[in-house]
Amino acid sequence: MAPVPRAVFVHRLPPLQELINRHGTYNQGSFFLKNRGLSAKSMVTQADAVQDALAVAGAAVPPHWRRGTVERGDLDRFLFDEHDVVVVVGQDGLVANAAKYLDGQPVIGVHADPGGGMLLTPHRPADCARLFRAVEAGSAPCELRTMAEARTDDGRTLTALNEIYLGHPTHQTARYRLDTPDERSERQASSGLLVGTGTGATGWCGSVQRDRPGAPALPGPADDRLSWFVREAWASPSTGTTLTHGTLAAGGRLSLVVESEGLVAFGDGIEADRLTLSWGERVDLGASARRLRLVV
Repeated sequence: MAPVPRAVFVHRLPPLQELINRHGTYNQGSFFLKNRGLSAKSMVTQADAVQDALAVAGAAVPPHWRRGTVERGDLDRFLFDEHDVVVVVGQDGLVANAAKYLDGQPVIGVHADPGGGMLLTPHRPADCARLFRAVEAGSAPCELRTMAEARTDDGRTLTALNEIYLGHPTHQTARYRLDTPDERSERQASSGLLVGTGTGATGWCGSVQRDRPGAPALPGPADDRLSWFVREAWASPSTGTTLTHGTLAAGGRLSLVVESEGLVAFGDGIEADRLTLSWGERVDLGASARRLRLVV
């Protein structure tokens, strides 16, 4: 018998629930915001929209499928399997949050905004019935998105859909030796390093690239190339500033040897899920063999 697919719905706690968790009740939270010239009404609207989207998408799951639900904060403890169909309900960032825990499962990005979708969550909740049928039949059009990977010399790995940051967790001076694929090398002191994918080109790396004269063009979402940028490098008698940006071709690796304590590497802004790096450790950064399989 063919394995039965499982629809796994990924969502996050809405800001309204976070407000209630912080202040105990909705009325107390609303009063807190009102005294600061703010209103909780938009939070209520947003929470209702997400619940409605989850309900519509959930009702579209074929009756013979299995189903599961996971909140963003529990992703690192959730066991995905190869027969899952992952339905991300929310904003683009939630797709990036889930991507690092997946390995080829199809991902359907569903937006809860009546005004329209986004880059990674383009589908309406009402589209899910059609998309579930297409995924099960093997006819769903998918785009393979490149992911970035950091790998330490002791075998630890970290993947990210948008970008990987390597530096000090409080953005103090990070010291390291940088080695490029074309065998150039430089000891640096900087505010850290970014290695980004084409999906992340509209985010952090895009912001750095726009303000960096001579920086290379950023890759497209499905390109095997990655871009990299050193943030705020400065020269000293022992550190240089000549290697501050570039492109990693398919299979290329950027290497760093850590020369200070307490550095970290994390992906897509999730600092809680990170690699902690100590003096003398080596980290290789490049494209991951894994890809995000996004249903388009």
